[in-house]
Amino acid sequence: MVEQSRLRHVATAAGYASAGVTALGMLATGVVIGQALIARRTIPTAEHPPPRCDGRYGFEHPGEPVRLAVLGDSSAAGYGVDAPRKTLGALLAAGLAEQLKRPVDLRCVAVVGAQSRHLAPQVERLLDDPPDLAVILIGGNDVTHRSNVPDAVRALGDAVRALRMVNTDVVVGTCPDMGAIEPIQPPLKWLAHRWSRQLAALQTIAVVEAGGRTVSLGDLLGPQFAADPQRMFGWDRFHPSAEGYVAAAGVLLPSMVSALAEPAGPRPAEPDGAGVRNLYAAAAKAAEQSGIEVAPATVAGRERGPHGRWAHLRRRAWRSVGRPTDPAHVP
Repeated sequence: MVEQSRLRHVATAAGYASAGVTALGMLATGVVIGQALIARRTIPTAEHPPPRCDGRYGFEHPGEPVRLAVLGDSSAAGYGVDAPRKTLGALLAAGLAEQLKRPVDLRCVAVVGAQSRHLAPQVERLLDDPPDLAVILIGGNDVTHRSNVPDAVRALGDAVRALRMVNTDVVVGTCPDMGAIEPIQPPLKWLAHRWSRQLAALQTIAVVEAGGRTVSLGDLLGPQFAADPQRMFGWDRFHPSAEGYVAAAGVLLPSMVSALAEPAGPRPAEPDGAGVRNLYAAAAKAAEQSGIEVAPATVAGRERGPHGRWAHLRRRAWRSVGRPTDPAHVP
C-alpha cells in the first residue's frame, strides 16, 4: 500500500499543470487549447487499417516457434506503412527469430488510437493462448488526449500484471517524446515534451512493480527524426515511417532477447552494484533518453532497499535491423 500511495502521489505531482485564476493564466490556457485543436486538425485521422503482420517469421529456422504478441496503439500496429514486412511487429518478430535462431509466431492485437485504458481487451484476447513474450507500446494518445495520469498508469500496470500471471514475459516501450511531433507547436510542444517524460517515468515504475521491464523510447523521435523528418516520419508527419519503425525495433529488440534468455524474476546486481538504483531514480534517468532498459533487480538477495524497489539500468540498442519478408504463414 505504501508503494501504491507513493505512485499515486508521484502521478498526481507529475500531473498536468492547471491554469491559474489570473487573466494571464487563462490566456495561456486558451493558447494551449487552441494549439491542441489546430494540431488535431493538422494530424490526419486514420484512413486505412495498418497491414496485418500476424504470421510466422524466421520459418527457415528449426525448433519450436516463439510466440510473440504486440499490444498497444497505432505505432504498435504499424500504422503508416504499406506492407506487413514494414510494420514494427514484423521487424520485431523477424529480428527475434534471427537472434534466437528459432521461428517466431507473431500475433498483433494493437489498435489504432488506443490509450492505456484500452489495453485490457487486448490482453483478454491473448489469455486463451498466452504468448511467451509480449511487447507493449502505449502512451502517446494518453498525452495527446490529456488522459488522467494515475488511471493510465494503473491500466498499464494491470495489463502487465495480467500477462505475468500467465507466465508471459513483458517488455514495454514507454511513451516517446510527443513534443518532437512536427504539427505540435510551442508552447504546446514544450508541455507535450514535459508530459511525455513524466508519463514515461511513471510507466516505468508501474511496469517494473508489476514484474515487467521497460525500454525508454524517450528521445527516439528527437534528433534523428528532426534531422531527417521526411524519411523518419510517415505521410501524416505523426507516425513513424518504415525507417522510423526500424529505429524503434533497434531499441526494443535487445531487451526482448534478454527477457526470453534470462531467468524469470529480478536480476541479481553485480558485486559492485553497477547499474542498480532505486526504481524511482531509475525511472527518472530512463525517461531522459531512448534505449535505456529498466528491469527488476535484487541487492544482497533483497528486492527492496530503504527507498523502495531496486531496479537495474542497461543501455543497449542495435544500429541496424534487417528488413524481413512478409510472413510465411498467416493464421
